[in-house]
Amino acid sequence: MHTDTERCVRAVRSKDSRFDGWFFTAVLTTRIYCRPSCPVVPPKVENMTFYPSAAACQQAGFRACKRCRPDTSPGSPEWNARADVVARAMRLIGDGVVDREGVPGLAARLGYSTRQIERQLLAELGAGPLALARAQRAQTARLLIETTPLPMADVAFAAGFSSVRTFNDTVREVFALAPSELRGRGGKQQRTSGAISLRLPFRAPLNPTNLFGHLAATAVPGVEEWRDGAYRRTLSLPYGHGIATLTPRPDHIGCLLSLTDLRDLTIAISRCRRLLDLDADPVAVDDQLRTDPLLAPLVDKAPGRRVPRTTDAAEFAVRAVLGQQVSTAAARTHAARLVTAHGTPVDDPAGGLTHLFPGPARLAALDPESLALPRSRRTTLTTLVSSLADGSLALGFDSDWERARAQLMALPGFGPWTVEVIAMRALGDPDAFLPTDLGIRRAAAELGLPSTPAAFTARAAAWRPWRAYAVQYLWATDDHPINNLPV
Repeated sequence: MHTDTERCVRAVRSKDSRFDGWFFTAVLTTRIYCRPSCPVVPPKVENMTFYPSAAACQQAGFRACKRCRPDTSPGSPEWNARADVVARAMRLIGDGVVDREGVPGLAARLGYSTRQIERQLLAELGAGPLALARAQRAQTARLLIETTPLPMADVAFAAGFSSVRTFNDTVREVFALAPSELRGRGGKQQRTSGAISLRLPFRAPLNPTNLFGHLAATAVPGVEEWRDGAYRRTLSLPYGHGIATLTPRPDHIGCLLSLTDLRDLTIAISRCRRLLDLDADPVAVDDQLRTDPLLAPLVDKAPGRRVPRTTDAAEFAVRAVLGQQVSTAAARTHAARLVTAHGTPVDDPAGGLTHLFPGPARLAALDPESLALPRSRRTTLTTLVSSLADGSLALGFDSDWERARAQLMALPGFGPWTVEVIAMRALGDPDAFLPTDLGIRRAAAELGLPSTPAAFTARAAAWRPWRAYAVQYLWATDDHPINNLPV
C-alpha cells in the first residue's frame, strides 16, 4: 500500500487508525516517522514519504515519533492473509528466529538461500531480515525499560542484543533518547520480577465474545483457564516457559506475562497476538462478507469477529484429533488426562494452571494402550505425534498451508474436517473452510444456504479469502458456550 501515495495521504489526513501497521509516514523535514493516525498536524504532502515497515524507516535514518509510538502499532495484516515466502519469513522473524538462529537459520526453515531471502524482503519491505529483527529488538527493549526495574545490561541481553553498547546505540538511534531517559518517561516500574504488563493493540472493531468464549469453552484444565474476566494459559517457549493472562478491554487487550526467562518476551507477545488474531483487518474482512445478502445481517449484528487460534500448532493438532466426533466437554476430558499424565508441571501462584501441554517427543513415547480412546483414534494420534516428533511433519505459523494440508491428509484418520480446522486455527489460513461441520450445516440450513458440501463450497467461493471468518459468523448463530464470554 505504501506505493499508493494518494491513498496514503488521505489516510494520514483523516488520521485513520485502520491503516496503522499497513504503512508508515516519514517526514523529510523532521526525520521522524509516524503511524497514519498520529495526532499531530499532518505535514505537507511534499514532505511526506511512505515506507512499508518501521525497519525500513529506521534504515533510512528516521526515528520513531514520541507521540504516536509507531513501533507499537498492530502488525501488517498481510502476513496473516498470505502464505508466500515473504509472509512466512515475517512470521518467523516475529517469533524471534533471526535472534536465535540468525539469517541462515531463517533461510533454512524457508528452503531458500540467504541471498534470496534478503533480496525478497528488501524488495517488498525496504529492509532485510537483520534490520527487521533489529527493529523488533528495539521495541522489546523499550517494553522492558518502561515496564520493569531491570538493570539496563539485563534489558539489553533479554531483548536480544549482543552487547550493551549495541543496545545503547540502537535505542538512541530509534527513539532519540538514551535508555535512562526512556525509563524516566515511562513512569514508575512494577516490582514483580519476571512479570511484564503491557497492552496489545488491535484494529477496531473487535468482538471478544466468540474469541474469548471459544478459548474459555474449550480450555484444557491445568493448561488454560478463565479467571477474573481473563483467559490464562501456560506457554512453552524457546528459553523456558511462561504464563499469559489476556483480558479484553474496549481499545486493547491487557496482557500480563510471567516468564522464567525474559529472552522469551518477544516470542511470547508474538504468540499471544497470533492466538487472538490481533493483526487482522476486520473492516476488509467484514466488507467482503457483507457482499453476501445472507451473511450481511450476521456481520452487521456483531462485526469484528476474529478467528481464535493457538500458541502451539502441534498442541492444537493433537487436540483436534482428541476432539474428533466427540463433544467439547469430552475433548477437554481426554486432553486433561493427557496433560496430567505427560505434561510438565509448572507453578502458578496466581491461579489454577498446573502444566505445560506435552510436546510431540514426550507423547511419541507413551503407551497407546494407556489412551482411553477407540483403537482407530489411538492409531491416528500416535501416527501424528510420531510424525511431529521425527520432523517428517512440521506444523507452525510458518508452514506452507497447502503442503501441510497434503501431509495431514496422508495420515490415517485425517479427513477434511480435521485438516481444515488445523489449517484455520493452528496454521492461520484465513480461507480455511468447514462445509461438513455440524454447526456450520445447521447455520446454513437456517439461513437458506446450500445444504450439500459441494454446493455450499461453491456458494462460499464469494467469501474468499476470508472463509475462516465466515465460519465464525456462522458458528455464532448457535446457542453454544463458545459464542459467549463466561460469567
